[in-house]
Amino acid sequence: MATITDGYKRRLAEQEIEPDAAQAALAIRLDDLETELAAYRPKNGMLAKVFSKPPVPPKGLYIWGSVGRGKTMLMDLFFEETSFEPKRRAHFHEFMADVHDRIGEARKTVDGDPIPHVAEGIAKEARLLCFDEMHVTDIADAMILGRLFEALFAAGTVVVATSNARPSELYKNGLNRQLFLPFISALEKRLDVVELGAKKDFRLDKLSGATLYFHPIDTAAKAALDAHWKRLTGNHPGKPQTLDVKGRKLQVPVASMGVARFQFADLCDRPLGANDYIHIAHAFHTVIIDGIPLLTPDRRDVARRFINLVDALYDGRICLIASAAAEPSALYPKGDGADLFQRTASRLTEMRSEAYLAGHSGGRTRH
Repeated sequence: MATITDGYKRRLAEQEIEPDAAQAALAIRLDDLETELAAYRPKNGMLAKVFSKPPVPPKGLYIWGSVGRGKTMLMDLFFEETSFEPKRRAHFHEFMADVHDRIGEARKTVDGDPIPHVAEGIAKEARLLCFDEMHVTDIADAMILGRLFEALFAAGTVVVATSNARPSELYKNGLNRQLFLPFISALEKRLDVVELGAKKDFRLDKLSGATLYFHPIDTAAKAALDAHWKRLTGNHPGKPQTLDVKGRKLQVPVASMGVARFQFADLCDRPLGANDYIHIAHAFHTVIIDGIPLLTPDRRDVARRFINLVDALYDGRICLIASAAAEPSALYPKGDGADLFQRTASRLTEMRSEAYLAGHSGGRTRH
């Protein structure tokens, strides 16, 4: 049977990744977890259920470290290679959106607290949960996570998660954070906390010296964005994702390995606000946008949304890769609002620079 280390070595041989001692050590630790999961499988048969003690689940893993160190790559490799079933892999935002939907449905039929009922249903569907990008910004999530995960752990669920922050920094400075602290305690009790201290940002290394902004909007620009997607995701096809923004669903057309790709219309022709863009900046380290058009006064609302989007990505130190109708300074050539847009044009230009990318790799810790 193939191991996680075998898969890691295979990717090295195929030159999809570069050698790194910290990544190799984590692959071995994930192999150990796979061995523990194999021993955790409950015995079959009625007599075994009657006379055997319930199996003790192994401790999961909480893998944290700076952006681009290979956390998602290794967790996905583990998820692909493990034979443990049933299992589920989800972006943490996507998982929490599903949880809120289930709570809403449960309230229609369940008296009292619906969370134990929801946790029981999730645990039946997946005894191994793999979460990418665990971070908490929404108070609605923060207030239920402790009870939800205590119930999941009590049901024998094993969790593997990646994050840019250590557990003690999750929901830092959040409203009513004292009510969130039991969740941190549960994580530290049920998961081994491992820092992936890879020496460099491998994603940044892939982008170093590369062109990130392409114009005009043509087949060559699309091909360039496709190539960046393949390079950053390891040629993973990606899939749609849903972000929960204060109870609303924000659809991401395709995402993988911390990279999201949108058409300009997905982001700016729809009635989205600054909070939507901030959630995108928290959920992904890189955003690819196809088809930024010329902006005119008669599309003032679209231009305003684009300004808010760029501000959110810039403030979050997010890597932006885009195709556009013109250079940033020529995107809003004249008319009411053109002067105000020059600040955004300046930011778009800066976001293509090596200095911005270097700050992007370590300038911000996302919670």
